[in-house]
Amino acid sequence: MKFKIDIDMSPEELRKVLGLPDVEGFHEDMINRIREQMDAGVDGYDPLTLFKPYLSSGVGSMEALQKMMLSMMTSPYSGGKNSE
Repeated sequence: MKFKIDIDMSPEELRKVLGLPDVEGFHEDMINRIREQMDAGVDGYDPLTLFKPYLSSGVGSMEALQKMMLSMMTSPYSGGKNSE
């Protein structure tokens, strides 16, 4: 016997059903503060500094990303190497 249930709801409705808080206002405040500090030229808030962790070591970071993706794809098939 199979049951199939399709639920059509917006992300806002799902958030309310799950009881998750509405963080849209907080998010907007934080983005506005970051923009203000970037416009004021505060140290550490220039675009290059904000993205530096994601762009560091060029090819090395791309290789690390590829290794991470490969390990994520192959870990369910590793033959019981779970730490449970």
